[in-house]
Amino acid sequence: MNTPPSLEHRFGFGANWRDYLKGLREEHVAHSVAALQDMLGRDSLKGMTFLDVGSGSGLSSLAAWRLGATVRSFDFDPESVEATRYTRERFADGDGDRWSVEQGDALAPDYMAGLGTFDIVYSWGVLHHTGGMWRGIANTLERVAPEGQLFLAIYNDQGRASKQWWAVKKVYNTLPPVLRFLVLWPAFLRLWGPTAAVDLVRGRGLSRWRDYGRQRGMSPWHDVVDWVGGWPFEVAKPEEIFDACRRHGFALERLTTCRGGLGCNEFVFRKESK
Repeated sequence: MNTPPSLEHRFGFGANWRDYLKGLREEHVAHSVAALQDMLGRDSLKGMTFLDVGSGSGLSSLAAWRLGATVRSFDFDPESVEATRYTRERFADGDGDRWSVEQGDALAPDYMAGLGTFDIVYSWGVLHHTGGMWRGIANTLERVAPEGQLFLAIYNDQGRASKQWWAVKKVYNTLPPVLRFLVLWPAFLRLWGPTAAVDLVRGRGLSRWRDYGRQRGMSPWHDVVDWVGGWPFEVAKPEEIFDACRRHGFALERLTTCRGGLGCNEFVFRKESK
């Protein structure tokens, strides 16, 4: 799992994000704002700079903008760049003075160095899809200003289960698009079938499906597509992320794990002054 996978069949996240954004509402934005405040331990980002490494839908960038930050967003995928621009135009009145959006590569050292440093650097669920996760993490760490914060989310290493999902994702992305349902639907039943069955037996209908759609920055269906399609795919144990950041002069401020299960572990680090 430590060898960067081939980029030949990279998944196009942007198309999924753009489809999701058709249903984005203010309640989703409000939840994203509250989640960012909670993890960073800040009520406001006024006067601060915020770098979104792999902006995807642009929802987290929008949350930072709403909190007062000057935001710079970039993504490798052109359609994700367009998705972020769509979110800016729809919810932020196209305020280019305080929110810029561009295409960029977290693995390109010259590009990353040219960005400068930021008070807050944010990368949620992105660097494990670059094909060079540890290189991307190292480049991202360099963009944090002294005493600045890094908010990082990386897929949890589940051992055998992660290897199995690695194989599923590879098959999905090598299939012609018209045949991908052969992988997507079984995966959907594996991920949501038990939850739906428990809710129905307990007389709660599809309550967790509905709640997930209200609370997350992505609907349940789009999240399944994102998960199954997400390729390249790398993972890390929480202690591996902690050790890598500590070696670069970062101190852990906040940690939220997925309890050893499927999903991302979330970290907030502060870069210590030398």
